[in-house]
Amino acid sequence: MLDIKWIRKHQEEVKEAALNKGVDCPLDELLQVDEKKRELLQQVDQQRTDRNRVSAHIAQLIAQKKWEEAEVLKEEVRRHNQQLLLDVEELGKLEERFKWLMLTVPNLASPETPIGATDQENVVLKVVGAPTEFVFEARDHMQIGEDLDLFDFPRGVKVAGSRNYYLRGFGLHLHRAVQQLAIDLLNDRGFTVMDVPLMVREETLIHAAFFPAGKDQTYELPDDKWLVGTSEGPLVSYYAGEIVELSQGPIRLAAVSNCFRKEAGSAGRDVRGLYRVHQFAKVEQVILCESDLDAAELLLNQITRNAEDILEMLELPYRVVAVCTGDMGAKNYKQFDIETWMPSRQAYGETHSSSSLLDFQARRSGLRYRDQNGELRYCYTLNNTAVATPRILIPLLENHQQADGSIYIPKALRPYMRGLSAIPAK
Repeated sequence: MLDIKWIRKHQEEVKEAALNKGVDCPLDELLQVDEKKRELLQQVDQQRTDRNRVSAHIAQLIAQKKWEEAEVLKEEVRRHNQQLLLDVEELGKLEERFKWLMLTVPNLASPETPIGATDQENVVLKVVGAPTEFVFEARDHMQIGEDLDLFDFPRGVKVAGSRNYYLRGFGLHLHRAVQQLAIDLLNDRGFTVMDVPLMVREETLIHAAFFPAGKDQTYELPDDKWLVGTSEGPLVSYYAGEIVELSQGPIRLAAVSNCFRKEAGSAGRDVRGLYRVHQFAKVEQVILCESDLDAAELLLNQITRNAEDILEMLELPYRVVAVCTGDMGAKNYKQFDIETWMPSRQAYGETHSSSSLLDFQARRSGLRYRDQNGELRYCYTLNNTAVATPRILIPLLENHQQADGSIYIPKALRPYMRGLSAIPAK
């Protein structure tokens, strides 16, 4: 979240950010509640001061055995206490409303972020590799999966409902192989790799700024538990409420996890195949660093580069785009998407996302560090999808299909596929 003191002084910038991101932010109500809360807090403090003053006077009168005067003042103390109870109750209501309204305020967007309403207005920054061309009739990933018995959608739907699937045989092996490739790369680059909780408290997703806006995409369980849509939440909250040590450099965390999303509001969009499913897996990168814009920019490029390196190891053509205001998350300050060429779509499809959030998550999470002067500051946080599967299987299978029906396995994946150079045709 943003600092309320900053919000008071920069109301127009907040309104502009909300407008550009398409976020419903009742800023005027927030400022009104904030003002009432501060006024009432002063009133409560004054009531307590007055009550304590009268109580001290009563003690003096009792010491002087002026019983009647003391009794009169006791009635005044009772009135102060009654008013205090009413004011404290009202203050609690205002505080709760204030907290909720603060959660609706979006992050600002960086000056470099394109202004736009949809992904059609994202800006292509670079293109790596050329779209794959075939001298034979190419199949889409669903046909490949059926021909090679890699996954089973009909039985997935039978067992779990729409947009569910089974991975079988080489389909599972590819799914696991790309994850391990990503884990090994991140481990070699200084990330602490974790297995994280998949059922988390609501406050964890509030801390990571997925709630309240993302509740409609999240599966709720009993006992204040929610299934994660990405391990970003558990990773950001790992140090929640703590003062972390950054004198030796940024903290680099990564996790491999299953992820769950309702995909609410996506009816009719990418309903066929592995692109938009309810259960998937991700290897996620999260970085905590000092509150320095230049350092955050450098780290954003680094984690994006990690994802690019994985795609290049998978020998896939891709492009990097600067995400526009209307397509980026409300919590993000700056965002890049990496889109991989998917022959069946004759288009690039999003497979990775990199974001810099400045201190937006850290303020919600209470993530702080001490600077060189010993002063407490909020960390900056960044995140990136190193790989998401089974979505990555779409370009992997489609781009690497061969005329004989087999699937070429990139050299970097072969150690994780028992040395196989290809999935054989059937």
